Amino acid sequence: MGRLHHEQTSENVCPFQQDRNRVHYSTAFRRLEYKTQVFINYIGDHYRTRLTHSLEVSQIARDVCRQLGLNEDLAEAIALSHDIGHPPFGHAGEDGLNIAMKKFGGFNHNAQTIKVLTVLEHRYIGFRGVNLTWGTIEGVAKHNGPLLSSQKGQDQIQVLLQGYVEKFSGRMDTYPSLEAQVASIADDIAYCCHDIDDGLRAGFFTLETLEELPAIWAIITGIMEQYSQISQTQLINEAIRRIAKFMSDDLLCESNRRIANSKIKDYQDVQEQTIALIGFSKHMEATKNALKKFLMHRVYRHHKINQISYKSRLVVQKLFEVLYANPDCLPGEWVGKIISDSHKAEVIKDYIAGMTDRYALKLHASFNGNSDF
Repeated sequence: MGRLHHEQTSENVCPFQQDRNRVHYSTAFRRLEYKTQVFINYIGDHYRTRLTHSLEVSQIARDVCRQLGLNEDLAEAIALSHDIGHPPFGHAGEDGLNIAMKKFGGFNHNAQTIKVLTVLEHRYIGFRGVNLTWGTIEGVAKHNGPLLSSQKGQDQIQVLLQGYVEKFSGRMDTYPSLEAQVASIADDIAYCCHDIDDGLRAGFFTLETLEELPAIWAIITGIMEQYSQISQTQLINEAIRRIAKFMSDDLLCESNRRIANSKIKDYQDVQEQTIALIGFSKHMEATKNALKKFLMHRVYRHHKINQISYKSRLVVQKLFEVLYANPDCLPGEWVGKIISDSHKAEVIKDYIAGMTDRYALKLHASFNGNSDF
């Protein structure tokens, strides 16, 4: 599990811990503090941001890997890296940037994540990117499963990782490490739980509304029966913890069953599987899908979120439009990256994708001569 660019190994820090540290110290990771998860950053101090989401994913991934006897450091490095290419305003910003880039190949946040890690970060003297190990960078690229030719962003990822693939005889059409699979499911657990929490906090639905989800409602009623005098806030907090444990326990049980049945001995055996070895039982998968459908209806498509998402897409599209027509409005180091007219859109896309919500709003306001959103 070496690196694309040779470096002296450390006697005190293992390679995957070093990968995690490099992600922690990256500029792109710090910016996640002011990038939207679901709720725009300025709406409230307690809603999840892209940073707190990534931290929750890494915590769940470490816990699961510890129980399964897997490498916690590798899973943590993948979990912390997986959303580092997200643009401002969450998926609304991604949609806006994809529309703006339609004539130039579109935009995909997974491909942008790989570009950040391999090209755009430039903290080290000997190379561009952060020179992660092949184990981590492959896990990030394939954390949602094998990369197939039909998938969006696949071509971009293949180009970005060509050097890695050639050096380590890697394949992108196989399943990733068990640790990468854990990070992917940890992502599901994290957002299912914290989006319930944030949706309740925003008043988009009530606890009683969760009666639509029998498995989740059973957890809530169980708490109320056990603690008759519990406050609403304590009830919500306890429910979120128990839902996370409910999902994690099922994941551990089902994954242990699949691993035992597959009789894998090494990483090559994992790659040769035709299904993921880390996953939920059929019952929990159905519960998760019902919960995602509930959140889609009650939160992600709530009219208040739709209104903000609409404005967010327009902000991103307008920024691209202005900067493409006036590239001299880019900071000097970004202007210097434009090597040809055909390359201009790519540079502007990278610049916008790296913005935080508040920086994008500030720049948009400056172009429009006001401070209104």
